[in-house]
Amino acid sequence: MAPKEQAPTRDERLNLRATAAEKRLLERAAIASHMSSTQFILQAALRSAEDVMADETRLVLEPEEWSEFAAMLERPARSIPALAAAASKPRRFRER
Repeated sequence: MAPKEQAPTRDERLNLRATAAEKRLLERAAIASHMSSTQFILQAALRSAEDVMADETRLVLEPEEWSEFAAMLERPARSIPALAAAASKPRRFRER
């Protein structure tokens, strides 16, 4: 039998403030979900965070839009004189 993988240790803390009504609602929802309040709140927060990050990192297009987008990526880059001039100027900050 293969050894069971250990879940990462949760040793970081998050503190939050809530109204009494918000706390009661969270506690009731946790009980209804058969979870501790901590598990319920963390699961809900992680799900929300994943949704936000998916919106920031995923591009969803219809097939026609995708074809147009892919065609734009294949075009040669156009020269932008102001951008070329800015890139040729000396840097204001030194790299460390």
